[in-house]
Amino acid sequence: MLGLIDWGIGGISIYKLIKERRPEVSVVYFSDTGVTPYGKMERRELAARLDRVIRFLKTKGVTHLAIGCNAASTAIPDLANHGIPIQGVIDPAIELAEKLRPKRLGLIGGRRTVVSGVYRRAFLNRGIALEQRIAQPLSGMIESGDVSSNILKAEAKKILSPLRNCSHIILACTHYPAIEETLREFVSPQTRFIDPAEAVAAKVKRWKLISDGDDRFFTSGDAVQMKRSAKLAFGVDIKKVTKVSV
Repeated sequence: MLGLIDWGIGGISIYKLIKERRPEVSVVYFSDTGVTPYGKMERRELAARLDRVIRFLKTKGVTHLAIGCNAASTAIPDLANHGIPIQGVIDPAIELAEKLRPKRLGLIGGRRTVVSGVYRRAFLNRGIALEQRIAQPLSGMIESGDVSSNILKAEAKKILSPLRNCSHIILACTHYPAIEETLREFVSPQTRFIDPAEAVAAKVKRWKLISDGDDRFFTSGDAVQMKRSAKLAFGVDIKKVTKVSV
């Protein structure tokens, strides 16, 4: 059974793609909005939190895990050995971007993702220059269900302005695909957005996963808000969300 972790609903973008490609696979989704945003946690604190969530998911039958969060993916090397395959979003994004041979590569992401330098170092080793912009306000607005307000558009314009002529821009937060059409208003018509969710879903598709009943959704935060935001941002109608303390 597949487990999927994100701080919020961003990972629903990955969930949606997985279900389109492998509808028979059972998914256990965990949204951790009841704790400090992953991007604001210290590295050791974040790894410890993820370890607790993973142990919880294993009690629900999870045998394979995808982490649908860039900030959380930076902590994968610090996780305990849980004895299951764990796939983050960063490596697939880097591999995908490299294959596209960008002439000018940009990235928008959360503060932790950008400041960690994980993308910059990886592309430097591949001889590719990277221009990064912190887009923290966007994920917060999308998490609340805002995908079209004037405030969101103003933030997007400010963030993307220095990157508008990039050939490719990595969406280094799984929330951002929810507003891709809005983001396109503020870049060149030739700019191509790179959605790591596609690459993660492609890797997960190769795993040997089984069906074990209906998908299940858990959150440490507000169950009602999670359902509302998933519907508004990604058009996914979650029937039931169970609030848990982990």
